[in-house]
Amino acid sequence: MALARDSKVAADGTNNISALDERREPHRDSASTGAYDVEKAEQSGRKMSRLGGPTTIGVADSDSASVVSVGKQMEQEAENAIKYRTCSWQKTAALLFSEYICLAIMSFPYSYSVLGLVPGLLVTVAVAGLVLYTSLVVWEFCLRHPEIRDVCDLGQMLYYGWPWVWYATAVMFLLNNTFIEALHVLIGAKYLNTMTGGAVCTVGFSAIMAVISWICSLPRTFDTLSKLATLSVFFTVVSVVLAAVFSGIEEHPKGYNTGGPAGTLVGEPKVNAVAASGTTFVAGMNAFLNISYTFIGQITLPSFIAEMKEPKDFKKALLTVTVAEIIVFSAVGAIVYNYTGTQYITSPAFGSLGNELYQKVSFSFMIPTLIFLGVLYASVSARFIFFRIFEGTRHKGNHTVVGWASWAGILAITWIVAFVIAGVIPFFNDLLSLMSSLFDSFFGFIFWGTAYMRMRKADYGPGWVTKRGIRGLVGFSFNVVIILIGLYMLTAGTYVSVPPPSVASYTLTLGQASVQSILDNYHAGVVEGVFTCKSNAL
Repeated sequence: MALARDSKVAADGTNNISALDERREPHRDSASTGAYDVEKAEQSGRKMSRLGGPTTIGVADSDSASVVSVGKQMEQEAENAIKYRTCSWQKTAALLFSEYICLAIMSFPYSYSVLGLVPGLLVTVAVAGLVLYTSLVVWEFCLRHPEIRDVCDLGQMLYYGWPWVWYATAVMFLLNNTFIEALHVLIGAKYLNTMTGGAVCTVGFSAIMAVISWICSLPRTFDTLSKLATLSVFFTVVSVVLAAVFSGIEEHPKGYNTGGPAGTLVGEPKVNAVAASGTTFVAGMNAFLNISYTFIGQITLPSFIAEMKEPKDFKKALLTVTVAEIIVFSAVGAIVYNYTGTQYITSPAFGSLGNELYQKVSFSFMIPTLIFLGVLYASVSARFIFFRIFEGTRHKGNHTVVGWASWAGILAITWIVAFVIAGVIPFFNDLLSLMSSLFDSFFGFIFWGTAYMRMRKADYGPGWVTKRGIRGLVGFSFNVVIILIGLYMLTAGTYVSVPPPSVASYTLTLGQASVQSILDNYHAGVVEGVFTCKSNAL
C-alpha cells in the first residue's frame, strides 16, 4: 500500500490530526488538549505527518483526533480508580535507568577481555549512540501516533497494517520479555546459592525467585513501578561501584596462579588493548552481543511513552539515561577488567573477586535489580495481554475482582514459563547472547531504520530521498546501514547460536554463548541436566 500524507481538515477549518500533545493548561478545553498543530510545526521546518493505511489490531481509528489525542485519553480515564497516563519524564527516566543499569553491566569486563579494551570502549560508545538515535526515532513515531500502546501496535502500523506483522511481533515481544524474566530467575538462584553455599536445590531457589518476582509484579501502573525502579537503580549503582573498588583493593583475583582446569590461570592479570591473537569470530560476536543486549531496550519504549502525561518530554529522560549508561558501563567495565585481567575474568564479574566477603557484599546490593528488571518486563507483557482483553471495560481502570484476578493470573503464567526456561538453559552468557541474536536485531535496529524511512516518505511523499537534498541522502544511507546492522546481528547471531554441522566442531573460547555451547556443556557434564539441583553459585 502506498503511503499518503494525511491532511484531512475538520469542518471548522482546524486540522483534525493529533500527533503531539501540548501541555495541559487549566483554561484550555480538555478535548483539545494533546492536539498537534501541523501548521505551526511546518512553519518551524518540522514535518510530523501520520502514516496512512489500516489501523492496527485493537487500536482505535488512527484518523480520529477525538480518540487518539493524549489529552482525550487522559480525559477518558479521569474518573477511573486506576489511571495509566500518569508518568512524568522523571518517573519514566527511573524506569529507563532500571532497565539499562542492571546486572548485564557486569558482563562488560568479559566483553572487553575478548574485544580488547580500546575496541570494547569504542563499541560501547558506538552502540550507545546507535541506540540513542533509534530510540529518538521510536519517540517520534509514537508522537505521531499516540494511540500506540506497545511495540506490537507500532510494528503493524510500520509494515502497512498487515495483520500477520502484529502477530509475529507479538510472539517475539512476549518471548523476548519472558526470556529476560527467565534470566533474572536464573541469576536470582545464582545469588541465593552464592549467599547460602547451596543450602537449597537450585531449582528450589529458582522457584523462590519466581514467586517473589510475581508478587512484586502486581502493581498495575508504571507510575507505581517507577518508585521501585528508583530503588533498584540506586542499589545497582552501589553494587557495581563496590565491585570495581573491591577488584582494585584486593591482592589478587579469584583463581590467581592456580592453573585452573585448562592451565590458563597463571601469572599476573593481563590486559589487552586490542583483541588477542587467535580470537575467533564466535568469541568476538558473543562479546559484541553482550554489549548490545545491555543497551538495546527499545522494545519497551512505546509502552513507557503510552503512559506518559507529556510524551514530548521523553527525550529528556532518554538523553539523561544515555549519558549515565556510557559513563557507568565504560568505567566499571574498564576498571574491573584492568584489575582482573583476561585470564581471571568471569561473567558476571562478581565471580572474579577473590575475597569471598567482597564478592558477597557487592553481589548482595544487586538483589533489587535481579528482582525488579524481570518484574518490569513481566509488567510490560501482562499489560499487553490485559489491555487487549479488557479494553473498553470497567475492569481495565477500576479495582474489580475480575480485573485483579486476571492481572495476577496473566503475570503468574509469564513467571511459570520463565521458571521453565531458566531450568532448561541455566547459563548466564548463553541466555544473554541467545536473546540478542534472536530479538535485538529487529527491536534494536531493523524496525527503526524502516520507521525513519516510512515517516520521511509520509512527510515528503515519493522521492523524499532526493527532495531533501543531502539530508535525504545521508538519512536514507544511515538508516540502510542500521537495517544492515540488524540483519548482520540476526544472521551472524544465528551462526553463533546454531552453527551448521560443518562448523559445529569449532573451538569454544572463554564465555562463548550459543545453542551449540549449551549442548556441548551438557555433554561435557558441566551441568547435570535440566531442573538440576547442582549449585550455580559464583
